[in-house]
Amino acid sequence: MEFIRSRIERQIISLTGLALGQLDYENPEGDPGLFGPDSACWKIHGDFTSMMIGGISALLLQMLHPLALSGVWDHSNFRDDMLGRLRRTGQFISGTTFGTRRDAEWLIDKVREIHLKVVGTAPDGRPYAASDPDLLTWVHVAEVSCFLKAHLRYLNPDLSGEEQDRYYAEIALVAERLGARNVPRSRQAVADYLDAMRPQLQADERTREVVRLLFSAPAPSALAKPFGILMMQAGVDLLPDWASATLGLHQRPWQRRVVRDLVWRVAPLLRWAMRNGAVHRARRRMGLPPR
Repeated sequence: MEFIRSRIERQIISLTGLALGQLDYENPEGDPGLFGPDSACWKIHGDFTSMMIGGISALLLQMLHPLALSGVWDHSNFRDDMLGRLRRTGQFISGTTFGTRRDAEWLIDKVREIHLKVVGTAPDGRPYAASDPDLLTWVHVAEVSCFLKAHLRYLNPDLSGEEQDRYYAEIALVAERLGARNVPRSRQAVADYLDAMRPQLQADERTREVVRLLFSAPAPSALAKPFGILMMQAGVDLLPDWASATLGLHQRPWQRRVVRDLVWRVAPLLRWAMRNGAVHRARRRMGLPPR
């Protein structure tokens, strides 16, 4: 049993930012980082299954913005290393959430520097810059709204509205440190923002190519492949109906039911296996018992 548990955990970690190394989540002792263990961020970001599903859904949603898509298309190596891009994104999220304050600030400064180099012109002639405050707000809201939605669907459907609003208010700190402006800080503000953004969103051939590459990205092992397929389908199911329709990703009602049922069956196994994720290491740093 221990062999199976350790093998599953190794496969999970290979998909996360922990596979990149670099960050020490266990030292120095007592460092709460940007948020601390009592935060809503630790609660929402601490579950691998819902975060993976939310991350896939967020990437699909983000790519509906033509300028966000152009920045990724022109400056990212995602076409050759989709898993690497997902790991780097995961490292930023886990590091800014569970890392020490020094590491979280280092990650934010590092991403700010990278953003300054990501500039260009979209196919429609509009200039873009990854450091554009409005574009940063879009990327942030698409991401955190999907994380929260996945948490509610696959971990704690009873999370209070107050806690959901607290999450949005807390995590806005990271977006603002990156340079975002007018960041929504509540469920209603996020819903209003997404509604207001819809006229700017579209899908073209490049968007569909990103979808194709995401779905065809190689799994790190044969063991992880079925899990990866399930997570992809769950990420599509998590999208707002208008977004999945724009992307041309259609799922029948029975398919959605099957996907959700399978995730609910698989998630407890993954939570049982995972003992050394970022949140577990951070809890050890804080002298807290295992979850």
